[in-house]
Amino acid sequence: MHGPIRFGHASYSKKTFKEGEGRLKLTNHNAKKLLRISCGIFFLFIVFALLEGGSAPAKSDSEWLGYTESGKASYYATKFQSKKTASGELYDRAKKTAAHKKLPFGTKIKVTNTKNRKSVIVRINDRGPFIKGRIVDLSGSAFSSIANLEDGVIDVKIEVIK
Repeated sequence: MHGPIRFGHASYSKKTFKEGEGRLKLTNHNAKKLLRISCGIFFLFIVFALLEGGSAPAKSDSEWLGYTESGKASYYATKFQSKKTASGELYDRAKKTAAHKKLPFGTKIKVTNTKNRKSVIVRINDRGPFIKGRIVDLSGSAFSSIANLEDGVIDVKIEVIK
């Protein structure tokens, strides 16, 4: 094949280096310019996305005091025993700990079962849960102090106390 290859508004030419090998070269200057601009916009998008972090400025620990939230609570499966949490400490089902998506590690919250009004105080040491509608994952010990493990998921209200 001889001469330029047309594809839309861009023009390509074929250069042969060895027998049977060929490479298409972009020859339309407008198409080259568009490609450079597109790459530049993509690069800026990535930079701004990394700088933004996708969230509002973090609250200080004292600004969380009194924060409440209602939703569903579940508990860690036994397979997570002695596994590292997001805070770096090992999960221990016997301790009163929990996972929350946003609350700072070390925050103490009161978790109240809305059905029987039993409550427990836990310390946040992990991130999660990542299932829609759930607001907190409790350690086995914490969950069993406000509900039966067989319940699996319960309605709760949480309140930051410290």
